[in-house]
Amino acid sequence: MADMMLVGSIPHNSTPEAMAMFGAPLGAHLKTIPDGEVGMRRFWISRVHFQVLALHPDLEIIQRPRRDDGIERIYPHDSSDNWNFRVREGVDKVVFGHAGWRLGYYQDALNSYHFFKHLQEKGQIPRHVRFQVSMPSAVSALPPRVFPTPGDLAKVRPGYIDAARAEVAAILKHIPAHELAIQWDCSTELQDAYGSIAGLDPAQMMERNIPQLREVSKDIPDEVELGFHLCFGTLGGWPRFAPDSTDKAADMAGAIISNMGRKVDWVHIPVLDRTDQAYYEPLSALKDSQTRIYLGMVHSMETFAARYQAAKAVLPKVGVAAYCGFGRRSPDELQQILADHVSALEIMTRS
Repeated sequence: MADMMLVGSIPHNSTPEAMAMFGAPLGAHLKTIPDGEVGMRRFWISRVHFQVLALHPDLEIIQRPRRDDGIERIYPHDSSDNWNFRVREGVDKVVFGHAGWRLGYYQDALNSYHFFKHLQEKGQIPRHVRFQVSMPSAVSALPPRVFPTPGDLAKVRPGYIDAARAEVAAILKHIPAHELAIQWDCSTELQDAYGSIAGLDPAQMMERNIPQLREVSKDIPDEVELGFHLCFGTLGGWPRFAPDSTDKAADMAGAIISNMGRKVDWVHIPVLDRTDQAYYEPLSALKDSQTRIYLGMVHSMETFAARYQAAKAVLPKVGVAAYCGFGRRSPDELQQILADHVSALEIMTRS
């Protein structure tokens, strides 16, 4: 059976509509399903910035997104007007209060889980599918461009990790481990791997990224599935950068798989519209892993079959997904996005 995953955000009006729209036609090929990340989570890390960081008394706002015709805008147009903050003088560590719900992921997960169970009872989501909670890692939620003052990231990221771990602990109190999957979204990490962030020493790339992923994952029981979404980024258009090889993504995936202190159930890696096998060859280092590898190739469907064959030649058990969530896409595009996924499954089944 063809193996497919959904990364996260779906710009629908409600959680049950989002899950049912994609879960019913794709469910037989999914192992997990996200709740669509509807509402404010549609804007991914921007939601953390305007709902969490902008309210914190130890942080000062130094830039907001540009207004639209004089009307406030809470998420950026592109990377030129993203939220910027600095840690107030005299603060050594930014601590987030109200542990378990301050970041908002626990509350959203608990609400969405009830819809998930209802849709399973109605047969719109198969019983084998787990409920997926997707959250940005500390490095991706708090990238250098958002905290441009030297030294500030070291003051704010540990507190975010503590808060994220508290959210996971709260989720585990209410959602059975055997029904749950947790995914860490990692965009800044992949940009760092390819040297796309100015001012960072390439030799320390793994030290900057892998320990924080292990730290935020260390309390997740083995019974919970654990996944990682690597991303090229979509702010201002996809891709934010376009590497000529999958080599650094393969290196990052391998490091994640080897260093989490527990089984990593899946890693998602975006790929460009490339049909040459040489582009995919570095991924062969992952072919013997017990971790499921999903390639984000459900796009540019006129070349999907050729890209799938090139990838399958180096990763015989490869699964597929879109390159990212759909939060920055128009709701009017959802039917075509779904049709592309159905088409991908048909091509995979024939291959």
